[in-house]
Amino acid sequence: MDLFGAVEAGGTKFICGVGNDSGNLIAEQRIETRSPEETLPQVVQFFQEQSRKYEKEIRRIGIGSFGPLDLDPGSSSFGHITSTPKIGWPDTDIPDYLHLNLNCECTIDTDVNAAAYGEYLWGSGRGLGSIVYFTIGTGIGGGAIINGIPLHGLVHPEMGHMIVNHDFSEDPFPGVCPYHNDCFEGLANGPSLHARWKLEPGKIPNGHPAWDLEANYISQALHSVVTILSPQRIILGGGVMQQPALLPRIRKLVQGSLNGYVRSDLMTSEIDDYIVAPLLGNRAGVLGSLALAIKPPGD
Repeated sequence: MDLFGAVEAGGTKFICGVGNDSGNLIAEQRIETRSPEETLPQVVQFFQEQSRKYEKEIRRIGIGSFGPLDLDPGSSSFGHITSTPKIGWPDTDIPDYLHLNLNCECTIDTDVNAAAYGEYLWGSGRGLGSIVYFTIGTGIGGGAIINGIPLHGLVHPEMGHMIVNHDFSEDPFPGVCPYHNDCFEGLANGPSLHARWKLEPGKIPNGHPAWDLEANYISQALHSVVTILSPQRIILGGGVMQQPALLPRIRKLVQGSLNGYVRSDLMTSEIDDYIVAPLLGNRAGVLGSLALAIKPPGD
């Protein structure tokens, strides 16, 4: 049995795991995100302990990391975290650190692309050619998998920062994004819900007008994604999407805004199979990171 490693590198916590080539996690540890000098040695220690326990070297580690990341293979800073506001982390090279200390290969992508890849291989996107995965929580991120490959470009997709229509007469809230104020993330992430309504998202009741407004912003973003990328399925995860009333409202609004333009049963009678919840749930990040290790995209 080969051992593969997974690192879900988040701004508040690192989830480290070891699994086999079937995608089953056999060990896992949560590490609080402090400085790189404090956090990364703990990550190395976890993998060293697991390697000794199972008397096997870790064959490859998949890393799904917060960013922004430099994912240009031709760049001298490939794999580095770049302009993050997370103190101490700009220019950190997680894969190189793990490679030097564990002598194993590493594969890195954004945290949301890793989650999308996990859903593509083992979750709600299994068997499809293209999917888009959104996580809607403390931040908003979107990852796209096209023919088995996470979508990159000039940098990597920042779908949370697309512009949505903001009707100030309906919603005078200015938005919370420090760069764009009222982009998608600035109007629809968890902190915006809390700041606008003075309630934690998990405590906003089902019938509250917050959810109609939230569904409106999410559906606008999905309209754009459908018309630009035409994915075969859209998967919506993250803490905000735990509100059960959201998915039905979003589906109905997407149907209304597209207005029959995209001719597919998936946009009409089968919309429940087109905009869906993640099958891997809140495990998509760590399992997606494991997937990056077991089956690196493009191999």
